[in-house]
Amino acid sequence: MTAMAIAERRPGTKIGLTSRVNGAGHLKALTIYLMVVAAHWVEHGVQAIQIYVLGMPRPQSLGLIGQIWPFLFTSELLHWAYAAFMLAGLVLMRHSFTGSARRWWNLALWIQVWHFFEHLILLVQWWAGVNLAGRPVPTSVIQLVLPRVELHLIYNMIVLIPLLVAVSLHWFSRDGGALAEPGDTAPDGTAPQDHAERHAEAAPATETRCTCAARFAVPD
Repeated sequence: MTAMAIAERRPGTKIGLTSRVNGAGHLKALTIYLMVVAAHWVEHGVQAIQIYVLGMPRPQSLGLIGQIWPFLFTSELLHWAYAAFMLAGLVLMRHSFTGSARRWWNLALWIQVWHFFEHLILLVQWWAGVNLAGRPVPTSVIQLVLPRVELHLIYNMIVLIPLLVAVSLHWFSRDGGALAEPGDTAPDGTAPQDHAERHAEAAPATETRCTCAARFAVPD
């Protein structure tokens, strides 16, 4: 049993945020995180449709929410806050990913580091009132060669792809261990990974997957 799991089960022990999102609350935290990421990506997709399909002027192409509350789409502070949220999620939940899933998760993390840096540059320009290269609006580094709408749609896409690959490997791994929380035990008292491996050894050769660990419930 890991130290994180012991802390979660010991009465009166304070549980940190990292322990929560990688322990008993991992599935919930990851689900909420993915929902926020997906919603943000949809907004960028809708904005592109407004420009290229509906022929709307760029200043008026504000996505779905931006049509109701324009300041939400034009606020550099809000865009930076989302980039910070996405980066924080990638850092905090990284501990739950292993093997190939960890490598894909790390790829998404490092791309998001640059994406966050770009938004930080935009925020500083907005705050200081001085824009890069004398542009009339806050401008990021890559935005000097690519329009903002297309650039940030690409940014969100190239972060989302490795993120989804990592989550797929994490949730649908062969041994099903990704679905069990850290510190869980099988009915025979062993760790889910050990139990799943013994189950796989005893199973017929045609069986390609063991999902026993997925059924282990976290004690209240």
